[in-house]
Amino acid sequence: MNHLIGILFNPAREWEAIRLADNGIFRHYFGYVFLVALMPPIAWYFGSTEVGWTMGDRVIRLTEASALQITILFYIAILVGVGMLGFMVHWMSETYDVPTSSYRKGVGVAAYTCTPLFVCGLTGFYPILWLDIILGCAAAAYTVYLLYIGVPIVMQIPKERGYLYASAMVAVGLVMCAAMLGATVILWEMGAMPVFSD
Repeated sequence: MNHLIGILFNPAREWEAIRLADNGIFRHYFGYVFLVALMPPIAWYFGSTEVGWTMGDRVIRLTEASALQITILFYIAILVGVGMLGFMVHWMSETYDVPTSSYRKGVGVAAYTCTPLFVCGLTGFYPILWLDIILGCAAAAYTVYLLYIGVPIVMQIPKERGYLYASAMVAVGLVMCAAMLGATVILWEMGAMPVFSD
């Protein structure tokens, strides 16, 4: 958790500290992702059941049972997404000639790169559609920036090769987002769709 503030405000120095810390998967995944990934689901559970979205003069809320089901699936999707992205970072390392790659480093890159998205998830406490879209786009842009500066530092490769490596990871992330949208449609068809209280 020490890296949360540093990665947001002084990323180059923090990436170096992450590389030198040489933490294991347990520390990256269970000590960081499991905790920080709770922020968006909890925020959106509260926001969708208690506050709701204002559409004109109408407020739309989810039932607590529906929101809880979606929140649990959201949390699982985050954990699986970070794990898969970490695997892909490691798997693609051979292509970019990274001599010191490991699944541990891949999970570290994926976990800390996603930090702005986790923090942005706190907007769910008070859902305002236009504000959430603007902040979500800003968080996504900062996430990509973190990936581009973090990959060369953590993987200890030249910046030029790191740029290509990070670009490939952006493409993987976009494919994963599309796959999660497809999984969402399938889960809705299986009964995990939102149920509105009004």
